[in-house]
Amino acid sequence: MPRLRQVPRDDASDEVAATYRAIFGERDPVAEPGTVTGTPGNWWTVFALVPEILAQCQAGFALFNSKERRLQPRLRELALIRAGFGAESQFVFSQHAKAARAAGVSAEQLRDLPAWTVSDAFDEPERAVLAYTDQVIIERGRVQDGVFARLREHLTDEAILELTYLIGTYGMHATICRALRLEYDDIDERVREVPMPARGASGSAGS
Repeated sequence: MPRLRQVPRDDASDEVAATYRAIFGERDPVAEPGTVTGTPGNWWTVFALVPEILAQCQAGFALFNSKERRLQPRLRELALIRAGFGAESQFVFSQHAKAARAAGVSAEQLRDLPAWTVSDAFDEPERAVLAYTDQVIIERGRVQDGVFARLREHLTDEAILELTYLIGTYGMHATICRALRLEYDDIDERVREVPMPARGASGSAGS
């Protein structure tokens, strides 16, 4: 379950209620969760706690998908699924894998994305975008000059700004989903002590 309360339909503002209708139809998404893509849908019902934040996020989604963007949709979605993977968000990765297929990303590329550096499935512009995404997300913005120079061989300054803003925004969404345990990121902490078997209690505690 999400770590924050969810906003039921009867308590939603007019703006949030309109969003609920667009996504969930006439259902109360708290009482009857689920979206057409199979997610629980609690990203929406938790973000509805602060309608202005929800509205800002929706405006961002519209911005990224605008036909005015300089960044190609295929490169955009490659960056987003890699950002989701690098930020360890199953929700961002899973949702944008679906969008990536629609944007022309191949099944082979989706299969190889976790280990893209040793795959032949990606061309030079794609590899430049993936390398840049890794350094923004995994290296927290420590982009090396060589990576940036390779990116500039394939993208305009405008497209690079769009790409950077996009990666940073979805890195934020990935972090929020993990912190609040939303959607597919509602998982227990994996890094924890595993108790020793009882028979080994008096033996060595070394590895």
